[in-house]
Amino acid sequence: MLSLAIIAGLQSQRGLNVVPFKKGPDYIDAGWLSVSARKPCYNLDPFFLSREMIINSFVSHARGSIAVIEGNRGLHDGMDAGGSYSTAELSKILRSPVVLVIDCSKMTRTAAAVVLGCMHIDSEVAIKGVVLNHVAGERHEYVVRESIRKYCSLPVVGVIPRLAAGDIPERHMGLIPYQEHPDTVKVMALAEEIAGKYLDIDAISKIAMAAEPLGKTGTDPIFEAKMGCVPVFSNQEIVKIGVVRDSAFQFYYPENLEELEKRGAEIIDINALTDARLPDVDALYIGGGFPETNALRLAGNAGFRNSIRHMAERGLPIYAECGGLMFLGESIGVDGEKYPMAGVFPITFDMKNKPQAHGYTIAEIDRPNPFYPLGTLLHGHEFHYSAVAGIAEGALQYSAFSMQRGKGIKDKRDGLCFNNVLGTYTHVHALGSPEWASGLINCAVKYRNKE
Repeated sequence: MLSLAIIAGLQSQRGLNVVPFKKGPDYIDAGWLSVSARKPCYNLDPFFLSREMIINSFVSHARGSIAVIEGNRGLHDGMDAGGSYSTAELSKILRSPVVLVIDCSKMTRTAAAVVLGCMHIDSEVAIKGVVLNHVAGERHEYVVRESIRKYCSLPVVGVIPRLAAGDIPERHMGLIPYQEHPDTVKVMALAEEIAGKYLDIDAISKIAMAAEPLGKTGTDPIFEAKMGCVPVFSNQEIVKIGVVRDSAFQFYYPENLEELEKRGAEIIDINALTDARLPDVDALYIGGGFPETNALRLAGNAGFRNSIRHMAERGLPIYAECGGLMFLGESIGVDGEKYPMAGVFPITFDMKNKPQAHGYTIAEIDRPNPFYPLGTLLHGHEFHYSAVAGIAEGALQYSAFSMQRGKGIKDKRDGLCFNNVLGTYTHVHALGSPEWASGLINCAVKYRNKE
């Protein structure tokens, strides 16, 4: 909510053009940031992307705007005691000033100790301001402010009291996605109200404007060529790639779709809940999302499910991640009820009360598949509450991924294959895994030419 408020305040109070970014493997928060800024929210995660990729993506997307980058977890929390891939590491790559948010619940002077510790654990991280959250009242605010002024010499640029929860409800994977929220306008109005009442937007904007220059003026064309970020097909070879985007399937990095377009794809939006059948496309991309909360509607749209299975049998290239994988299975079990899905893979899923996998993944491509060369190493992530309830004997022989980190579908295997279909629990970022977009485009071209 603080990130939404900062974006709203910079736009309404300062009239600035804001581009949002998100650190960490997250689609839901990024979606809300995109609603607030009214433009795509891009991902900057050092686990997925190299330093050069991060800088190039940031510069190319933020040019001419003010950037608001939302971190994840604590500032210095990473994969190890050294803070690898943390928000702090990202701030150092981008030479970005940091506004630290402190939960002040039931503490006063200790808040200054927390800030001081964050400042001194890595002096290269440019902490420039503090927002006090969950402040109980004027006396509480005064003591915390004075402590931070005395020991940390940092400005307090926001003081937020305890606010009533419920404006963005949560469920098992975090916030309700904006696509399912009944009143996003109300949420954005609340964010703007918080900015007006509790944040010093002038001070925050000055901190941003004083950021150290990166020394780059635009995206490096040599870098783009190396990454395959320029179109590789002529206009006569433009392919149609269907992307299922609805309230069941919402988890897409905008960079993934942009990379497909740069390589010669026309994106065709598809709705698995309302479309009667799959339209005429050369390939299909089904991202993650919440098929379990939409299971009844997905099961009820038999015509669409059957057309997916039919086209998979005909050889249509289909790439499915997490929720997309579940949709391509035979059924999803929710609260004791089983809902039929597309039936492309001989696998069934059940929803659990606790996460079944959560975190970064490293997958090695060690078996033939439609999209990736053998030996490719993918850095991705998995986060799901579903578990395999049943899988046909021998089905894992047709899995292409060996999980060096993460769980995958079963037995440290992921990337289930059938014809030109691949389903995986692993989400990938196109800039960090350029083989993904190239593989999908190449499969689409081959399929179209064959047809």
